[in-house]
Amino acid sequence: MGVILSSTARERLLARLLDAFGEALPAPEMSLREIATRAETSHALLRYHFGSLPGVLAAMLTAQRSRDNQALLEAAQQGTFDDLVVAIWRAYTRPEQLSRVRGFFHVVGLAAYSPENFREFIDSLDDLTKMLASLAEREGLDTKEALTTATVTIAAIRGLLLQEVLTPAVLSEDAVALILRMSKGRY
Repeated sequence: MGVILSSTARERLLARLLDAFGEALPAPEMSLREIATRAETSHALLRYHFGSLPGVLAAMLTAQRSRDNQALLEAAQQGTFDDLVVAIWRAYTRPEQLSRVRGFFHVVGLAAYSPENFREFIDSLDDLTKMLASLAEREGLDTKEALTTATVTIAAIRGLLLQEVLTPAVLSEDAVALILRMSKGRY
């Protein structure tokens, strides 16, 4: 019974964090105390349920991405592989997403060093790949080719997003068009 209560308390605390920060993530230089103050909770509860600032960031990011992916999935059911790629790009290049995109790469870097501490986050990274692979299969690719195409497409999008964070305004929609041509074998 205690585990259920703890899980419910964690979910409620996560909801408070998401409400307090909206679509953004706390900056990595914020302390747990500052985050707790903004979410009107205690830093001890944050530490208990998430372990650390990176744990808070990973949990928030996982929840935000899950919401995003649900919206993208609904759009994908009516669209094509190309439509979903463009929707992903547009969703994550909106100016209000910048802190989340930066937070994503921050958490990915931390997870690379301690994957055991970020299992839930790491496990959620394939969600968009699976959606794209499903669309690619629907459009005629065999299962293996669809998964490979989706994996490379998501890797390219993430690489372009990293470049967008590091050197803003260098990329354009042309990069996404190139990804789409490459996914169809039309370089």
